[in-house]
Amino acid sequence: MRLYYWLVSILFPPKCILCGGLLDRDETDLCRRCRVETPQYPGRKRKLQFLDSFAAVWYYEGNVRSSLLRYKFYHARSYAGSYGRLLAMVLLEEYPDGFDVLTWVPVSPLRKLRRGYDQVELLAKAVGRELGMTPVPLLRKVRHNRPQSGIRGVAERRANVLGAYRVTDRDRVSGKRILLLDDILTTGATAGEAARTLLTAGAKEVHCAAMAAAQK
Repeated sequence: MRLYYWLVSILFPPKCILCGGLLDRDETDLCRRCRVETPQYPGRKRKLQFLDSFAAVWYYEGNVRSSLLRYKFYHARSYAGSYGRLLAMVLLEEYPDGFDVLTWVPVSPLRKLRRGYDQVELLAKAVGRELGMTPVPLLRKVRHNRPQSGIRGVAERRANVLGAYRVTDRDRVSGKRILLLDDILTTGATAGEAARTLLTAGAKEVHCAAMAAAQK
């Protein structure tokens, strides 16, 4: 077994998930430069519609944006474990009281089939391992809408996702303080619509967390 891990480390040396540089032996997930120089998202916010608050690890720009695009569109699924560790640290700091339920914003079945995976579901499982929680699929996507990335206006984005989600089990939602995960928050339209669906089903609170969020 030791020989196996040694061979893996030689053939596939660990790299920084942001810049792609080789990691030193004392480094995990991020190289020293990226850990120090990448701007952190400053604490949780309370400005998005239908969300009690939201938090993120970084701003969605530069190497962070490139990393998340590799993860989302170019099969860099191995990033999920690293993302999960980093996001869990933010959650433990920003939300010391924890949550009743951990869930995520799902992609449509068609998009999952084409991509081969749901990147936010993988993130939720990784975060769950760090927090000692099992993610629960509270939402399902019932409408295969246009990708939000191709729509600029906030109003158009909200209209694009309106009615896109349904709650899978109202009993697991009612009266609960829910942590809703997403990979990227730009205008917040997608997370807001998912939160609205959960609140309509009786959720007490919905808080969102993502790997990265836009500056504005």
